[in-house]
Amino acid sequence: MPRFKSGHKFFIFSSIFLIIFAVAAASFYEMVHNKVIFINDWIVKEDAIRGVDISSYQVDVDMNKLKEQNIKFIYIKATEGSSHVDEYFARNWQNAKDAEMPAGAYHFFSYDSPGRTQAENYIQTVGESLQGNLLPVVDVELYGNHEQSLPAKDKVVAELKSFTDTLEEQYKTKPMIYARRDMYDRYLSTDFADYPRWVRDVYKPASIDNGDDWLIWQYKDRGLLGGYSGGEKYIDLDVINSSKSLDDLIVE
Repeated sequence: MPRFKSGHKFFIFSSIFLIIFAVAAASFYEMVHNKVIFINDWIVKEDAIRGVDISSYQVDVDMNKLKEQNIKFIYIKATEGSSHVDEYFARNWQNAKDAEMPAGAYHFFSYDSPGRTQAENYIQTVGESLQGNLLPVVDVELYGNHEQSLPAKDKVVAELKSFTDTLEEQYKTKPMIYARRDMYDRYLSTDFADYPRWVRDVYKPASIDNGDDWLIWQYKDRGLLGGYSGGEKYIDLDVINSSKSLDDLIVE
């Protein structure tokens, strides 16, 4: 029986190793994609300034319980579009004040109504002053039919600018924009480059064109904490840029 030469053995062992590595890498990628493994949990440091963002999905939220779990700030959904108000906003907003939890309010931007009336809905709901609270936020993402039929950039920019201009006129500060990287690239990178940024990336570290120029990173959408009830068992987890502080979020 002929023997394998050393070169042949090396080739066989190398091929087997590459196959095993490829299978393991594909399995690892699938677990990350399916949110079985969260790479970002390994990256966010223990001493990071962590926060959460909530809506009516979490129903009743115990702010003191969150503080016991090292949560330092909270963003609460206030409004959506030109008329919708989150049914638990008022309760969560007051509970945050009572617990002395630094809090901000966010608006879910609609492509189906004028930016100015959306801003008016936010102001009427949250109040005419945000002094001492966190920066106002507008959440810009795709939803419903707009995921397949993308909104025109010029229309999005025009209405979003109307929204942000109205809030800036009212609160004397630029609102922060929450979006995924692809939304920044498609709609926001040019006309809203100088706005504070809240980056969503639950699969890998936050990254945008201007290096680490972001204030908040939503690094996980399947956090498990105590202190809230309701049908949604998960909660969004956020962290402040390590080069920033909570003071950078406070409206003066």
